[in-house]
Amino acid sequence: MEQTNALGRRKSAVARVYLVAGKGNITINGKSLDEYFKEESLRYIVKQALEVTKTEGQFDVKVTLAGGGIKGQAEAARLGIARALCEIDSEAYRASLKAAGFLTRDAREVERKKPGQPGARRRFQFSKR
Repeated sequence: MEQTNALGRRKSAVARVYLVAGKGNITINGKSLDEYFKEESLRYIVKQALEVTKTEGQFDVKVTLAGGGIKGQAEAARLGIARALCEIDSEAYRASLKAAGFLTRDAREVERKKPGQPGARRRFQFSKR
């Protein structure tokens, strides 16, 4: 099996995911998963797509992450892994990934700051007198 690649995005984070048949190693920006994501909950998010499809030890995952914060990066990696798994074998994995909600791109982005006010929605205090 040759290398399969996919793209995952969340907020301003972009994850390029490369999947190859292997022993289950996950490498992110040249570091191991445990080294890159110190928090257990973030490591769990990255592995979720592999756990749902029961393919934890079957593929080596190489991820290139850019932009965003750590939570957004973890969720971008999850989406990328899910898309790559679908590319490998759509009929085997797609139904379980879709049911778990891992194939949907979370479109929520930060709203831009508007001119003449302190934030996106916040207004300066109104004074009648």
